[in-house]
Amino acid sequence: METLRESFLHLTFQMSSYKRATLDDEDLGDSTGDDIYPSSPMQEVTLLRGRGPTCWPERTQRERRMFYLVCILSVGLFISLITSGIFYKQSHPGLCLTEPCITVASTVMQALDRSVDPCQDFYNFACGGWVKTNPLPDGKSRWGPFSNLWEHNMLVMKHLLENTTMKGLSKAEEKAQRYYQACMNEAKIEELGAQPLQQLINQTGGWAMTEDWNKDNFHEVLRTVSADFRAWPFFTVFVSTDSKNSSSNIIQVDQSSLGFPSRDYYLNKTANEKYLTAYLDFLVELGVLLGGSPETSRALMEEIVDFETTLANITVPQEERRDEELIYHKMKAKDLASLAPAIEWKQYLTEVFAPVPLNDSEPVVVYAKEYLQKVSDLILKTNKSLLNNYMILKVVRKMVSILDQRFQDAEQRFLEVMYGTKKTCTPRWKLCVSDTDSALGFALGAMFVKATFAEDSKAIAENMVAEIKWAFEDSLKYVSWMDPETKAAAKEKADAIYNMVGFPEFIMNATKLDKVFNDFEVVSELYFQNVMQYYNFSARVTADQLRKTPNRNQWSMTPPTVNAYYNPTKNEMVLPAGILQAPFYSRSWPKALNFGGIGVVMGHELTHAFDDQGREYDKDGNLRSWWKNSSVEAFKRQTRCMVEQYGNYSINKEPLNGKHTLGENIADNGGLKAAYKAYVNWIRKNGEEATLPALGMTNRQLFFVGFAQVWCSVRTPESSHEGVITDPHSPSRFRVIGTISNSREFSEHFGCKADAPMNPKHKCDLW
Repeated sequence: METLRESFLHLTFQMSSYKRATLDDEDLGDSTGDDIYPSSPMQEVTLLRGRGPTCWPERTQRERRMFYLVCILSVGLFISLITSGIFYKQSHPGLCLTEPCITVASTVMQALDRSVDPCQDFYNFACGGWVKTNPLPDGKSRWGPFSNLWEHNMLVMKHLLENTTMKGLSKAEEKAQRYYQACMNEAKIEELGAQPLQQLINQTGGWAMTEDWNKDNFHEVLRTVSADFRAWPFFTVFVSTDSKNSSSNIIQVDQSSLGFPSRDYYLNKTANEKYLTAYLDFLVELGVLLGGSPETSRALMEEIVDFETTLANITVPQEERRDEELIYHKMKAKDLASLAPAIEWKQYLTEVFAPVPLNDSEPVVVYAKEYLQKVSDLILKTNKSLLNNYMILKVVRKMVSILDQRFQDAEQRFLEVMYGTKKTCTPRWKLCVSDTDSALGFALGAMFVKATFAEDSKAIAENMVAEIKWAFEDSLKYVSWMDPETKAAAKEKADAIYNMVGFPEFIMNATKLDKVFNDFEVVSELYFQNVMQYYNFSARVTADQLRKTPNRNQWSMTPPTVNAYYNPTKNEMVLPAGILQAPFYSRSWPKALNFGGIGVVMGHELTHAFDDQGREYDKDGNLRSWWKNSSVEAFKRQTRCMVEQYGNYSINKEPLNGKHTLGENIADNGGLKAAYKAYVNWIRKNGEEATLPALGMTNRQLFFVGFAQVWCSVRTPESSHEGVITDPHSPSRFRVIGTISNSREFSEHFGCKADAPMNPKHKCDLW
């Protein structure tokens, strides 16, 4: 299962197997015993046996044959009746009338729009009712089951963080509570105002906003904003697993982010004029709040927006970066000097990764070689004052959310335009819970897991993953475009996928958890100081990873997160506790809904191992060519179908980018197919389950409805626009109709005629 919180997938596992009403072994044994027979000619045979062998000679050969025939026919009829009874009870198991079934049936029904033909528009059929009864909440740019669940999880975390009387908390958990308390100390934050950030700017060397700036300290400022504040003005530098050697970590360099979430906002000025105007006004207001005059601030910020536009022009679009084999460039640290001479790389890397010693031969992977060359040229020809102002502004933007209410209000006005939200007052606690999750998420996650995650949920989820994995691997047998050797290697990779479910084990051990956060100092009163401490702590942790072997059990998401992910360099899929809940899963629901919900999520993440990027990594997480060329070419031909299919969709007259969303579309289609196959296999092993009342649906139909309804959503036009140009996922509507229109099983169970909108003749088929 990019990125706003609201687009993430999240749920808690309250799973339990649903018990079928069937004949048990004792009933079956009593019915077919050899001692007692029903009233039939067989009774006569039994009585005659009592006479002894002398009876048989009295009967003719013909009579004996007739007796044998009657005997065989009677036994056959009897067995047939019993078998028919068993079959009837299995194929007509009745309705599930438990309270959870009645409740979820009501929820499913309310979300439907029965006036819509499912074969014409399955999204509106499944979600039309939900959309009508769920207007967009004030302050939200999008809303759906995922965002609703995240709100629920945040409320749980709020109660945990505010309950300072809890017994037996670890030191790390206490730090999480103190961090939250400092964030909630609005009186202190308002008292300090802009002072903490102004002081930080002065210590960094100042800027032209508040002084007659004329210094030659570009390299010192660049090192400071990168090493101390984790801001990356021109490029990002980080430590991660080496894609071509998954047993080691390595320094990696890539292009940096811009003020807007996509370069398109700068380059298409006509279409994005209102956003650019709001952005400039926001930056000007920040400058004034930090002591600049309105005139000085506007002049300076106009220069910065022009400079960012130049950066946007040299930034490589994401859809052109999908082939990781092409963008991976390994070199020595000393080679960076000739690639991008505007940067003093040796001093820069030494400070960013202090105290780890580095030398000229330190290996580095560059993922934006051409960009780095161009940004170096741009730095060399740009006024030093403008460069300094831009670097300081990157720090300011990062600090806005931790300052007083004036800064919050300025940002809110910009976001209202950016995402089309209605003006509202977001409760302070939501910001603080989210930030505590970001900084101390594994400590907070330990509290969350102990409070919400059932003891057997992890095992149940792992069993379900195994069922999905079996379904995917079995489907590989029928992939016609792949050669046998590559197919066998693909099965090996699927077998080797490492599953991490619920939470990392170390968080349940107070000693280990405390050790992780031992160097993170947190005070209860000073929020700004705590955030600075976090940046310092984060920098040390990053540097420490450089000389360590990648840890397969290291998580990139905290347990409360409503999402899931696949990591190609570790060949692992991760399902946090936060997503293992309704509406994705409940142990008291029919399996049809569970497979359609969390089952599709599991299948989605598993399929990422075989999307256009994941397929380049082998079973050990190494980026290398492990497919035969014939299968590579066949794969590319197959994926063109999806690029075209999704590229023909549009939202608010804006076409989707089928190339940019290809990986997620492959995962959506593969996930649905694997989950449905796993559900059918579950039925084969366990028999048909009871249906939900009042819906008038088969459970196979319910599977598809359950899948669609987790994607029901409402969204502002501005947010939809942002999603089209930034999100690697297709909009919710097309995640539903795009996948089901490629599903033959969907059309079969809903009786869709050939060439109906949801049953096109030409379907995209990959995995």
